Amino acid sequence: MLVFPQDSNLTKHTDLPDLPACFQLSVLPWTPCIYLWLTSPFYILYLKRNNRGYIMMSILNRIKTVLGLILWIVCWTDLFSSFHEMSQNQSKPPIYFVTPLIVGMTMLLATFLIQYERLKGVQSSGVLFIFWTISVLCAIVPFRSKIMYQNGVEDKLRTTTFYNYFGLTLIQLILSCFNETPPLFSSVVPDPNACPEITAGFLSKMTFWWFTSMAIKGYKSPLENKDLWSLNKQDSSELVVPNLLNEWEVEKSKAQSVKEQAAFRKAGPDAEPNHVSVSPEEEEVLLSKRKEVRQPSFLRALLRAFGPYFLIGSAFKLLQDLITFVNPQLLRMLIDFTKQSNAPLWWGYSLAFMMFGTSLLQTLILHQHFQYCFVTGMRLRSGIIGAIYRKSLVITNEAKRSSTVGEVVNLMSVDAQRFMDLTTFLNMLWSAPLQIILALFFLWRNLGPSVLAGVAVMVLLIPFNAFIAMKTRTYQVEQMKHKDDRIKLMNEILNGIKVLKLYAWEVSFKEKILQIRQKELTVLRKTAYLSALSTMAWTSAPFMVALTTFAVYVTVDESNVLDAEKAFVSLSLFNILRFPLNMLPQVISSIVQASVSLKRIQDFLSHDELDPESVDRRNNASEYAVSVVNGTFSWAKQDQATLDNINVMVPQGSLLAVVGHVGCGKTSLVSALLGEMEKQEGQISIRGSVAYVPQQAWIQNATLRDNILFGRPYVEQKYRCVLEACALTPDLEVLPGGDQTEIGEKGINLSGGQRQRVSLARALYSDADVYLLDDPLSAVDAHVAKHIFDKVIGPEGALKGKTRILVTHGISFLPQVDNILVMVDGRVSEMGSYQDLLKQNGAFAEFLRNYSLEDIIEDDEVTVHFDTVEEEFPEDALSNHTDMVDNEPVVNEARRQFMRQMSIMSNDLENPKKMSRRRRCSERKHPESPTEKKELKVDKLIQAETTETGRVKFKVYWEYAKAVGPFLSLFICFLYGCQSASAIGANFWLSEWTNDAQHNRTQDQVSMRVGVYAALGISQGVLVMFSSFTLALGKIQAARKLHQTLLDNKFHTPQSFFDTTPIGRIINRFSKDIYVIDEVLPSTILMFLGTFFASVSTMIVIICSTPIFALVIGPLALIYVFVQRFYVATSRQLKRLESVSRSPIYSHFSETITGTSVIRAYGRNAAFVLMSDMKVDENQKSYYPGIVSNRWLGVRIEFIGNCIVLFAALFAVIGKDKLSPGLVGLSVSYALQVTMSLNWMVRMTSDLESNIVAVERVKEYSETQTEAPWIVKDKQPPPDWPPKGDVEFVDYSVRYREGLDLVLRNISLKVKGGEKIGIVGRTGAGKSSMTLCLFRLLEAADGEIVIDEVKISEIGLHDLRSKLTIIPQEPVLFSGTLRMNLDPFEKYSDEEVWKVLELSHLKKFVSNQTSKLELECSEGGENLSVGQRQLVCLARALLRKTRILVLDEATAAVDLETDDLIQSTIRTQFEDCTVFTIAHRLNTIMDYTRVLVLDKGQIAEFDTPTNLIAQKGIFYGMAKDAGLA
Repeated sequence: MLVFPQDSNLTKHTDLPDLPACFQLSVLPWTPCIYLWLTSPFYILYLKRNNRGYIMMSILNRIKTVLGLILWIVCWTDLFSSFHEMSQNQSKPPIYFVTPLIVGMTMLLATFLIQYERLKGVQSSGVLFIFWTISVLCAIVPFRSKIMYQNGVEDKLRTTTFYNYFGLTLIQLILSCFNETPPLFSSVVPDPNACPEITAGFLSKMTFWWFTSMAIKGYKSPLENKDLWSLNKQDSSELVVPNLLNEWEVEKSKAQSVKEQAAFRKAGPDAEPNHVSVSPEEEEVLLSKRKEVRQPSFLRALLRAFGPYFLIGSAFKLLQDLITFVNPQLLRMLIDFTKQSNAPLWWGYSLAFMMFGTSLLQTLILHQHFQYCFVTGMRLRSGIIGAIYRKSLVITNEAKRSSTVGEVVNLMSVDAQRFMDLTTFLNMLWSAPLQIILALFFLWRNLGPSVLAGVAVMVLLIPFNAFIAMKTRTYQVEQMKHKDDRIKLMNEILNGIKVLKLYAWEVSFKEKILQIRQKELTVLRKTAYLSALSTMAWTSAPFMVALTTFAVYVTVDESNVLDAEKAFVSLSLFNILRFPLNMLPQVISSIVQASVSLKRIQDFLSHDELDPESVDRRNNASEYAVSVVNGTFSWAKQDQATLDNINVMVPQGSLLAVVGHVGCGKTSLVSALLGEMEKQEGQISIRGSVAYVPQQAWIQNATLRDNILFGRPYVEQKYRCVLEACALTPDLEVLPGGDQTEIGEKGINLSGGQRQRVSLARALYSDADVYLLDDPLSAVDAHVAKHIFDKVIGPEGALKGKTRILVTHGISFLPQVDNILVMVDGRVSEMGSYQDLLKQNGAFAEFLRNYSLEDIIEDDEVTVHFDTVEEEFPEDALSNHTDMVDNEPVVNEARRQFMRQMSIMSNDLENPKKMSRRRRCSERKHPESPTEKKELKVDKLIQAETTETGRVKFKVYWEYAKAVGPFLSLFICFLYGCQSASAIGANFWLSEWTNDAQHNRTQDQVSMRVGVYAALGISQGVLVMFSSFTLALGKIQAARKLHQTLLDNKFHTPQSFFDTTPIGRIINRFSKDIYVIDEVLPSTILMFLGTFFASVSTMIVIICSTPIFALVIGPLALIYVFVQRFYVATSRQLKRLESVSRSPIYSHFSETITGTSVIRAYGRNAAFVLMSDMKVDENQKSYYPGIVSNRWLGVRIEFIGNCIVLFAALFAVIGKDKLSPGLVGLSVSYALQVTMSLNWMVRMTSDLESNIVAVERVKEYSETQTEAPWIVKDKQPPPDWPPKGDVEFVDYSVRYREGLDLVLRNISLKVKGGEKIGIVGRTGAGKSSMTLCLFRLLEAADGEIVIDEVKISEIGLHDLRSKLTIIPQEPVLFSGTLRMNLDPFEKYSDEEVWKVLELSHLKKFVSNQTSKLELECSEGGENLSVGQRQLVCLARALLRKTRILVLDEATAAVDLETDDLIQSTIRTQFEDCTVFTIAHRLNTIMDYTRVLVLDKGQIAEFDTPTNLIAQKGIFYGMAKDAGLA
């Protein structure tokens, strides 16, 4: 009795098909049973391991159980009836006993599973859902048979039981779609904002339905952080990281044991002389080989930690690969079906639905696979970041030296990211070859050996693509370089824009930028052409393959006929082949990258760690709180000892001062006590807890209060006392938010002294037993240092009774300490009290002699030159003798930059340096700005947000099209249209060609058919290339145009704009937004156009072959647009949230690395690890919905694609009489491809929307209002103007910006040519404004200025500014040669330049340089001293030598000597010029012709210095203060 139907007449070729009874009784009922019995053992095991707490018996559960039992009874009723019949002597075939028995047992198993799942807390079961689905599907066929042959029923009982069985399984299937209540008593803490995925049912998980709520929320209003779900427990750092670290520990211990074995073997032969013929050398060699084998492998640890979860994804991938090949087979059957005129319709319908079913299944499985891969990637990243962070807290100093902070942060950002990206592709490694093999196998069956021709073409394309990729990469590197250069220059220009305007140098610098930009665009163009080639290869590859294969196939053998079946099935197989072939090179290159990353991470994680046991922290009851016995310490294992034979005993509660020259090992001693150094011999013990104040204060980016509390609970009383003792109370009043002020990274908005005091306050608050203070007093003023010593450190301070070790340079405090330890060259030279050491007259006495002298001088300096010192260092005065002398200037420079930007930002253009002494004191501690800066920041954020939420206006797209060129834009679209048309043409031609086969007119036309097909296809390739080329041209044009207008506008923008806009915001337009316009936007547009036309052409083809399809397009398009809008809105915001939450991870990390010693000393490791984990989880919290949103979209869009397949096939079946097989093949094979294009189209629209914003932002800054024209043609002054240099102010008033008060009110004065005028007045009196008015950086509000009969408001700005000269207060230099800095337009000869260098006292310096005038100045002139920069500015002025000179006298930067040089030069060189000097030191202007005293924007006094002193007015008061009157 055969199971399978022999007579296909019964099944396929009738209008009422049916399967033989035997098949219905055996195979169909057995299928679900076999499935369940195979899966249940694994499933039960899995449930045993993963217990989620049990679920209460619910009504749903009871019904399911009862139904299961009834099903069992129903099946066994059948069985017993068979036995009954047997006893009645009616022999039944054995199948009637076997099937009911098996099915009954299976129902019992299912019922057991229902209960077991309930006990283990499973809310929705996938296993059972699939089981019930298969049962129902398999029961449909017998059900239909039973209904069809109703009349001749001889077996009433079995029919009844079967109907019952069918009904019950159907109910079970419906019930298993619903969810159970959540489990009770589960270990999971109920989360207010839990991810709905945990409780989602099986169906919901497969279709990602649970994500819909967020999509809707994101569509209604932009998502915010509070809308995000919390991270699933198993993805959080607290589970992922320990898991990975445990595996890594296992790895390390294995490697360790191998090493030990080796060592043991090595010791063996020497220990007992056994007669082995292996010489020791050979033994060595063998061992070294053995040793190389086992380095602990991080890869193994990763595989063990994340492999199992990833394998589930791989299993899905395998399934999906196999299902992929079902559709081409179904397509073959469908074409076959249309050929046969007598085939029954039901067969066609079932084929159509089978196609739909397999596509649907493929979609669901593929997205499950992706989900598993992405989640693995996400966990990998969490794990790697966590591991690196934890490691960075314990590595030795030696290891820390081998990698910079930046490198380690890169490990975390770049390398972890690479792993994350790799996981998504990793399965392609085995899946691609598998797909290729399968595809080739089916193709071979279809077309025989001629397939090899096609494959050869594909293989040849691989090196071509690889070559293009290589070239592109080199171009990219080159382009990055140009881009960096451009941004660097732009940054300088914006920082020194005021100077450029004053000197009228804009044109020269604009040229420089445009030159770099030109280079950049040239490289960009090359890249674009390359990518056009690769696009061509990628689009026409499938066609070339098909062409060669078909051509070879029909020409090889006369009898080979190309019919529809062969052609279209092969085409769909070739399309499957395309993907793995293109992916393989990518996967391989990303694996190579990841392996490099792996090596770097593994090296970092294998670094040595500090030995926690090196310092004995046990509370042994000795009287010494700190003791070091015979200690020898070094910074790295193999270095020679930094500290040698140290013996120190510090009694409980005493104060020990450590003194010595710079670099004698004082700080090393403190580090050794903390356990930061390698202990080579000896022992250290410390009783109790430690507090540590490092030499360079380490400040966290947190509030001031958090910095002091450092994780300890807040106690008001104690906290106030600490602030008082550390002299921080007055500072709090100055800071904008009191102790809640947010402190910038590295404590940027605190002065050095404040940082040090905060660090001290942290130690004081921690209430430890032993205090290690590393020179905390050097960074603060003398009087503050005294206050702190008295109130905190000294014998009467807050710390009395604690053990204190103080490293210090301040000699004044030494008499008050208990013991002094003198260090010389890493040894303890002597130790004892102050008096003892003085008597011994050793190293200490000499140290005192050296220092006390300087100390006295220093105190002196502090009183007399307070002004100059203060101004030079915005920090504190005593920072001359510090160990950190070397990084002092750097810090100062950074601070000065900061101050400079602050002052630029503050509304008052007056430089803060010109404030009266009194105001400056309070401000010195805290440059004016953080309040200011904060407001600006807030303002900036708001602005940025408004531009980016919501939909992008059509106008922006139009702007970009205009930049490309409206005609060109249309032409590009036209070319794309043509290319699609030729592709459709080629395929229609193919379908015509295949129809020849039916009419037997084959051979005579082969060459014609092949020729036309080739022509159409090749023209498509050419058109693709053309359209890519034109797009490349268009994009370069747009990039050039947009950048050009932005640049032009920025050079023409008035100064006030730069005063109110942070530079970062402008730079951002030039870097990020221009980058997007250059590279990201065009490729997005390319992809978008490609996918759009692909989708449209699919629709056209299907409508052409089956016009009725037009009816379905409407509803499908609606759903499509609907889904797309939801997705775009949500995913855009998720991306933004993700990138916002990413940077805190890295900034926190780099901060931690710099402060490891402090964190360790206070024992805060665990807390910091927690913080880092929280930041990572916060980031993953927005990343996870981002992944899921892609899956959600994918499932929905692919469902639409699958519907298109279904309808195309259905309509083909319906209209089969009118359609040729060729057309059917054409329309269905097009439909099968459409899913991919639809999916990409949505992604591209969303990318397009987020990227086109860049155009909007650039546009916004290209249209800010501009200043007056640079040159007014009909008003140009004569070339020798101004001949005399008379300047007249006529009733002149001016304000800084609209809406602000006047700064100068109704000023009228006349100055004759050659006069020397000094301008004095208090801060804010309007001195600088006078000069700015002359240059028209400020335009008059009223009145005018006349220079030699020319009203300056009427001429062009450059004509005016190039005739005046200013020596500005802050010397600004640009990076470039010295020559360029003096004469950017190359107007003067070298002789003239040397002449002015001589006059400005720079000749000696410059001629000593190797490159002479070509001396490269670094950014901001960092490689010249401040004095030299000032002299360069003087040289500029001498070179221009105009009639009118404005001298804004420099205050802080210049020492008196340079100042005298400048003054004398000006007196001699500018004798006959009109000179305006804004004076700060009155002695410079005492011999001037006249002095102008301004007060509150009006002229108070204007006369000769002698007359003014006689008048006893304001000037007299100022002179008296300065000691000149």
